[in-house]
Amino acid sequence: MKQAAFNLAWRLFKHETKRGELTIILLAIILAVGSVLSLSLFSERLQSALTAKSAEFIAADRVLDSRNPMNEQWLAKANEFGLQTAQQVYTRSMVFANDKLQLSELRAASSTYPLKGKIKVSDVAFAQGAFTEALPQEGEAWIESRLLQSLDVKLGDEIEIGAANFTISKVLVEVPDAGFNIFGGDPKVLIPLNDLANTQVTGPGSRVTYTAFFSGSSANLNDYYDWLRPQLDNEIHRWKSIEDDNSPIGNAVSRAEQYFLLASLLAIVLAAVSIAVAAQRYSQRHYDPVAIMKTLGASKNMVQQIYLLQIIFITVLGIIIGSVVGFVLQQLVVWALADSINVSMDAWHWRPLIIAIFTGSICALLFSLYPLLKLFSVSPLRVLRRDLGANLSSRIIQFIASGGAIFLLMWAYSENLTISAILFSSGVLLVLALLLVTYGLIWLGRAFGQGRMSAWRLAWARIHRRALDNSVQLISFAITIMLLLVVLVMRNDMVQQWQDQLPQGTPNYFLVNITQNQQSELAQHFAARKVHVEKFYPVVRGRFVSINGEKIRTAVSKEDEEQQSSGRDGLGREANLTWSDELQTGSRVTAGHWFNESPSSDTLDTEQYGVSVEERLAERLNIKLGDELTFNIGSEVVQVRVTSLRDVNWQSMRPNFFFVIEPKALAHFVPTYLASFYLPKEQKSDLTQLMLPFASVTLIDVDARIDQLRNIVEQVSLAVEFILILVLIAGSLVLVAQVQASMDERQQELAILRTLGAKGRLIRGSVLCEFIIIGLTAGLMAAVFNELSLYLLQSQVFQMEAKLHWQYWFIAPVAGALVVSFLGALSCWRLLKLNTSHLLRQMV
Repeated sequence: MKQAAFNLAWRLFKHETKRGELTIILLAIILAVGSVLSLSLFSERLQSALTAKSAEFIAADRVLDSRNPMNEQWLAKANEFGLQTAQQVYTRSMVFANDKLQLSELRAASSTYPLKGKIKVSDVAFAQGAFTEALPQEGEAWIESRLLQSLDVKLGDEIEIGAANFTISKVLVEVPDAGFNIFGGDPKVLIPLNDLANTQVTGPGSRVTYTAFFSGSSANLNDYYDWLRPQLDNEIHRWKSIEDDNSPIGNAVSRAEQYFLLASLLAIVLAAVSIAVAAQRYSQRHYDPVAIMKTLGASKNMVQQIYLLQIIFITVLGIIIGSVVGFVLQQLVVWALADSINVSMDAWHWRPLIIAIFTGSICALLFSLYPLLKLFSVSPLRVLRRDLGANLSSRIIQFIASGGAIFLLMWAYSENLTISAILFSSGVLLVLALLLVTYGLIWLGRAFGQGRMSAWRLAWARIHRRALDNSVQLISFAITIMLLLVVLVMRNDMVQQWQDQLPQGTPNYFLVNITQNQQSELAQHFAARKVHVEKFYPVVRGRFVSINGEKIRTAVSKEDEEQQSSGRDGLGREANLTWSDELQTGSRVTAGHWFNESPSSDTLDTEQYGVSVEERLAERLNIKLGDELTFNIGSEVVQVRVTSLRDVNWQSMRPNFFFVIEPKALAHFVPTYLASFYLPKEQKSDLTQLMLPFASVTLIDVDARIDQLRNIVEQVSLAVEFILILVLIAGSLVLVAQVQASMDERQQELAILRTLGAKGRLIRGSVLCEFIIIGLTAGLMAAVFNELSLYLLQSQVFQMEAKLHWQYWFIAPVAGALVVSFLGALSCWRLLKLNTSHLLRQMV
């Protein structure tokens, strides 16, 4: 029996392949496998390239920070795992020269530092510099330009660090792992690691960070971390990668990876919809063959085996062709982007191929389950009565199989329950809403489909008559349009946010430690040289010590840390405190009220001055409106009450503060000021003359960091464009498959209408009107549920400010009507050109 079923299934498969019966379902599986493989393989290769590029910003693939000296056995073990290693020790120390002193960030690096990225040096202060593979030699130090300025030294001079003297041999322009600490960073000094002991600055009570850098393949790094993890102490050690980086670069890479994941998830859903449509049509076209086989004595079990084997044959063929198509497609994209994005062609990722095969198999089996069950239930009486269809009427099996398949694929691929749940729940709500809309269309079809015959009335009559098929089409179109909208709008919002983050003219230099006497003079000096200095921010340094009288942990020495184990964690350092009556650009009050706004009736005690706190810091320290915060500023104690929480855009590369205090509270303190300005690269040589009259003012150069961030953003934006194109192509193919699925019914209708004398123009107009109505409705519903999906995604996943996109409420219905009507007319064009005799012959 099994051999007979196999032979019959194979003969039927070859026969239907020649006739093109399996074309739709084959193309659907090819689409599923090809789109998922191309998107996910390209995404993983691109993520690997971006991660490798971004790893330069932490100088390695992985970094281990420690409060204690690094265990040499751990480094030796890393070499056994095939990893490259380097070391660096960070501390803060005073640097002396010419009877002047300056607190600096001292870095002592091993000869293999950095593992990723390069150091940039120059022979002149405030110059562009050039990359170098070298490091300071024994007894030498490389120092930043602002330290040269502060100490009034030049190349060849000596500086004193602790108990050792060093000769300045280079100006340090940039180190890969400089970070984005614009306002609290001290000028850097780089010395050889072997010279650190001579300085004697790492003795008891000093605050030192010991860092080990690791570089190698992901597999080796993960294996090494699995070995190392049991030996780490969370209080002492911190293992991190670029994904853990909370800087603008780290956030840009993380958000791009989430978008790639979202696009691939939507491609899976689109592929699943196309297979469901194709399987439904395949099942309906085989009602007659099944009835004939049963009439000739075939058992139900044999029929099941025959068609299950056919599904397996077509699935295997679709997976093979789809894999080839997907691989070729992503190769073409990689080659097209070769000049803009460094995507490695050598690395192969098996996970996308496994996911693509898994996707094709699950979609083909679970989305074919209900159509096949209907096919198996066809009665032999259909041979005599063509009006008989399948006996299976319950759609619970279809909903469970289809919904479970989609959610399983999304979860398996993304390993992100939040994204999967958001997209799945939005889709379910959309389907339920569309079922209600279908009933409305049926009612309208009954009302508008009566009276004198016209293209418009004929279209409404067809919608009423084919209510069930139209509901499936409507759901398919709407889901496809919604998913395309999600990808498109998400891309636009992300790129816009990145561009807004770093517009042209973004300040690339910051001035710190400006005194009140220097403020006006500096502004006039810069203006005379046509350099615009942005707003001056008053700053005092203060230590945040208590919340509502409860002491919090602050930055202390190692000995103090052992004694002070209780209490809430604080900032771990002194804070930059500022005051202003105006809310900073890019910030918004999320709770409470700003200082100069009228308080509400339930206002807090107004006898105490207010403070506005950054909301994420408030959440971490459990600070609420009305809490009393205490700061020690010098020898004075300042108590303020929280009147507002702010959302701060830390990615804007502009001055931002955790605490903004009401001006009256700090009026008697003498502040220093910080400011920022933009200077084109071609004018960088003017910096020395600009800063010459202000030797005590510290200049911080962030131009290199801005260029790095822009480079990452441009690469990610370009990659997003191509991923969007791939998803749009997948969505268009789904729409074509859906229209093709209704060709048999439309062929019968056209034959009847032509037999009754209907004009060709009337028939063409009715088909066009039908697709316009369906596309318009699908586009409107897609726009509504697109907003729901975007709100959840932006607020819960991408950590973006959610907003309404009113323009798409108009664009989506119009685009839906145009695209669906175009694809519908294009797909039906062959039938519309046939005369009555040809239509009747094709029906036989």
